[in-house]
Amino acid sequence: MRRLSFVLGLMLSGIPIAGLYYQGIAERRDLRLHPIPGELVDVGLYQLHIYCTGSGSPAVILESGLGDSYLSWRKVQPPIAQFTRVCSYDRAGLGFSYYSRHPSTSKYFVEDLHMLLHNAGVASPYVLVGHSMGGFDVRLYASLYRSEVTGMVLVDSSHPEQKNRFPPALNDMDATWLREQEFMEFTMPFGIPRLLGFCGNDGEVRAAECNFHSVRESVAELQAVSESAAQAAKAGTLGDMPLAVLSEDPDKPQPALPEDLVKPASDAWQQMQDDLARLSTHSTHVIAKNSGHFIQFDRPDIVIEAVRKIVDQARHADSAPELKH
Repeated sequence: MRRLSFVLGLMLSGIPIAGLYYQGIAERRDLRLHPIPGELVDVGLYQLHIYCTGSGSPAVILESGLGDSYLSWRKVQPPIAQFTRVCSYDRAGLGFSYYSRHPSTSKYFVEDLHMLLHNAGVASPYVLVGHSMGGFDVRLYASLYRSEVTGMVLVDSSHPEQKNRFPPALNDMDATWLREQEFMEFTMPFGIPRLLGFCGNDGEVRAAECNFHSVRESVAELQAVSESAAQAAKAGTLGDMPLAVLSEDPDKPQPALPEDLVKPASDAWQQMQDDLARLSTHSTHVIAKNSGHFIQFDRPDIVIEAVRKIVDQARHADSAPELKH
């Protein structure tokens, strides 16, 4: 029995070790097949990944949603690069960026981004584009560094008061999402999400996102989202800054939601998007027909056109002659 127990112990301890090897080998393979684009830039005690393409001013800065890497913009970045410089990046701990010991809140994301753009030589002015929770970050950036920002696009952006405005049952679903992310965080080092197919078949996405540090950061951002919302709420309005608000189609099916929550959740969301459009006296609000929350995936053409219009407005304002008194 002692021998049998010893053998079983070896077998059980060998499974996690095998998983660690499997995950490590798979990560190195993905990186070999899909090398890091752009560059890693020092922002103090760690490095952040930034990927810039195109040329021209103002530069467009793409801010991803909660837990998303720079790849969330891969359908829109190449077309935008045809008319101006555009940069996507990974927040600390996500994608190819190094882990930071700072809290995962908008305040620290904005400080990181400001230093990243400076150290990477990306000159202002900027048109900031924020998706989902990234909307908190770009609003706070514009509040702290107003002279650097010439326009903004909010892509189905989160609203600071959404926790209070959504039906309570919908907020309860956040706990389920958090448990799912925590499962990914616990099992990722052993390769289980890969074995179960949770990392998908896209090698480029696996190389950037199917790793422990990315899922750990996703959990941290989700746990801190209320604090980020409070920080964004203090950012104030945008004055007359050119602003485009893009929101999902309220008529698009929502299979992830219980049927009785679809309409009240959609109504609340659209009202919050209307509120965001009132942040500026110079704004537009476009509903992206046939699109869900990830408009940059479902209707990249709408995102590209909105960015183009804001860039053109910024260029027109810069080239307008000053009035002589």
